[in-house]
Amino acid sequence: MTPRIEDYAIIGDLQTAALVGRNGSVDWLCLPRFDSGACFAALLGDEDNGHWRIAPQGTDSTETCTRRAYVEDSLVLETYWETRTGTVKVVDFMPQRDKAPDVMRIVEGVSGSVDMSSVLRLRFDFGSVVPWMRRSDGHRVAVAGPDSVWLRSEPPVKTWGQQFSTCSSFTVAEGESVAFVLTWHPSHSPRPKLIDPHTSLKHTLTDWAKWSARCTYHGRHREAVLRSLITLKALTYAPTGGIVAALTTSLPEEIGGVRNWDYRYCWLRDSTLTLGAMISAGYVHEAAAWRDWLLRAVAGDPADLQIMYGLAGERRLPESELPWLSGYENSLPVRTGNAAVRQLQLDVYGEVIDSLRVARAAGLDDKPHAWNLQLSLLGFLESSWREPDEGLWEVRGERRHFVHSKVMAWVAADRAVRTLEENPGLPGDADRWRAMRDAVHAEVLEKGYDPVRNTFTQYYGSRELDASTLLIVRTGFLPPDDPRVIGTVDAVREELAHDGLIRRYSTEDGSVDGLPGNEGAFLACSFWLVDALLRTGRRDEAEALFDRLLDLRNDVGLLAEEYDSAAGRQLGNYPQAFSHVGLVNSAVDLAGEDLAG
Repeated sequence: MTPRIEDYAIIGDLQTAALVGRNGSVDWLCLPRFDSGACFAALLGDEDNGHWRIAPQGTDSTETCTRRAYVEDSLVLETYWETRTGTVKVVDFMPQRDKAPDVMRIVEGVSGSVDMSSVLRLRFDFGSVVPWMRRSDGHRVAVAGPDSVWLRSEPPVKTWGQQFSTCSSFTVAEGESVAFVLTWHPSHSPRPKLIDPHTSLKHTLTDWAKWSARCTYHGRHREAVLRSLITLKALTYAPTGGIVAALTTSLPEEIGGVRNWDYRYCWLRDSTLTLGAMISAGYVHEAAAWRDWLLRAVAGDPADLQIMYGLAGERRLPESELPWLSGYENSLPVRTGNAAVRQLQLDVYGEVIDSLRVARAAGLDDKPHAWNLQLSLLGFLESSWREPDEGLWEVRGERRHFVHSKVMAWVAADRAVRTLEENPGLPGDADRWRAMRDAVHAEVLEKGYDPVRNTFTQYYGSRELDASTLLIVRTGFLPPDDPRVIGTVDAVREELAHDGLIRRYSTEDGSVDGLPGNEGAFLACSFWLVDALLRTGRRDEAEALFDRLLDLRNDVGLLAEEYDSAAGRQLGNYPQAFSHVGLVNSAVDLAGEDLAG
């Protein structure tokens, strides 16, 4: 039986990360980066596509641990197994790397004596390549093409090869431990220097304790906020500051459906909300790193601005399918890359400009070229905002005049005007951007608003609704007490409801996004509803919805992209940065901070 998405916990080293199931199996790990090929891909296939399970002997893959939790405010996972002969703890973590990524799994005896087993199936290139295995200096070494992985244990345990797997058996009694270290390096390079797993554990816990202590949010939801911030940190590619949308590719938005996408890249759409979340919680250094990544990624011709980039700002992210993988619960296809990279989404121009204003307002050191970049983006948007686009949700149907895209064009002009008003020494034509702002505003009110139903619509001339219109109140496009804002919140809440949560838009006929099938409630949109309810004066309802959303987190505080209320399970790529950003921003708003928008 395939584990549910929420059965997994994340461990990582700020350059890549792994998913560890409640059954003790690492079923997803890309090495050496988030966007590399997976060496454990059982998540999207089966055990023959790569996994690493450590569990008491005699348990099968369907049996799960007794309990698990992260060690305090860290990304170190402790999993407990209680058996008839004793209790054992498995400590899983990835230390911040020096040169090579390491996965460390320390098995500790808690009471009695427990017979344990380890089964390691390495399959490079998303489960398609079986490596050549050999022994060297007491280690097991796997090599295939550019990849090499070394496995060692301290102390050494009985190990043998079986069915293209590396198997180990050992016994741990109370006070004893066995540590496994799996290290990747390029196959043409020498083996990296060995590091002690127990020392690494101490350093890793110290590093996370220092990082978590910097959190300045002290509201009543601190535990949830800090766990979400830790998750965002875990999804950060430390060398560049880029934040991936999720750890995974192709986890389905509908079980058995085709809405399966690769989210291991960095989206501009997340930039403003992510910056706001980090800054509001005191993580200015991380916000600055994300801002700097943003500036590097979008540099160039404004007409070539993309909606997403690679970890270091790479622009080519070609989409392909992996036919040898059966998909999560037979949800096909499994994809790598993302063809949406070539879409026109006009809202990203507003998001970039708004992000840079948020950074400036927060006191981040100003970059000399940042304002010139914004002027260049505005110049392009001034001549292009009237064009149709694919919109925020990357629909694969025809281009339309999406209301959210137009509102974000208004945001771009508005933020430019406000920046010039606040910084008189900056070059720029405030009157020009005011004229653009007024023109966008007037057109949206004329063509994007349905006066009969008292709601903004998904696109011009449509009767469909879109959860992105909930952001109108956050952007300042209209004041929160405007009847059109309140009407939109009520309409979205009613028509896009999914058992009290919010879908992005209607998918019943597939006419908008060009895809068959449906999807669950989009968790980020549900957090947007929390914000909209709060800003329109309905605090009690906002708090009730927020508390319900907190209850949807799994046992270690993680959220995927969507939630299926009927099945009572999470859906989509995981853990999802956008969901956790929404949680942080809603918690901050409920605490009474940053309500100015």
